[in-house]
Amino acid sequence: MRSVSATPPPRTPAPQTREGPLDPDGRREAEFTRLSRRIVRCTRCPLAQSRTHAVVYRGSLSPRVVFVGEAPGAEEDRQGVPFVGRSGKLLDGAVALLGPALGSYGVLNLLKCRPPRNRFDTRAAAACRPYLDRQLELLRPRVLASLGARALRSLDPDAPPVLRSAGTVRRTRIGWLFPLIHPAAALRSRRLRERWDRDVHTFGDWLRSPSLEML
Repeated sequence: MRSVSATPPPRTPAPQTREGPLDPDGRREAEFTRLSRRIVRCTRCPLAQSRTHAVVYRGSLSPRVVFVGEAPGAEEDRQGVPFVGRSGKLLDGAVALLGPALGSYGVLNLLKCRPPRNRFDTRAAAACRPYLDRQLELLRPRVLASLGARALRSLDPDAPPVLRSAGTVRRTRIGWLFPLIHPAAALRSRRLRERWDRDVHTFGDWLRSPSLEML
């Protein structure tokens, strides 16, 4: 299966794994493409009137890990791709550090359109939630990594605050969750940047643990 960004590319043959094709008949891939096109055209909430582009997804269509952020920023809105601004560079640095421990991965947001003045819109999040749920259903990641307090709360309403949860592993109704602080917060504070670096290393250690492979 391929990697995708905001605009779904043409279909290509599914790659093989040791167990065989990941999506032998291409149904999940085709459905993800159709879903992405619905998101791009979505007008469920007022954010559709102010966006430049809807921001859908980037990464593998068979990810081991999916990073879930909160909402697109200005650069994401301009390009139509999640986490391509300063926060995205920090996230990509973490991805490079994790390397083989991470494996295939994807990145998406709760909100698919940038809210004005970057103020998170809870009503828009409710309108986007069916898209998020369907994306995760089709992607089938082994692990979710939440980025920031709102992503954590959305994925695990019973979780402690993000500064208590970050760097720990949680078992939720939708699977394994590893909370992280938001990269944007890490960029604003030396203390939080040190916390980010430490938690990313902890994430890598956990991803490499034999216990995860046996789950």
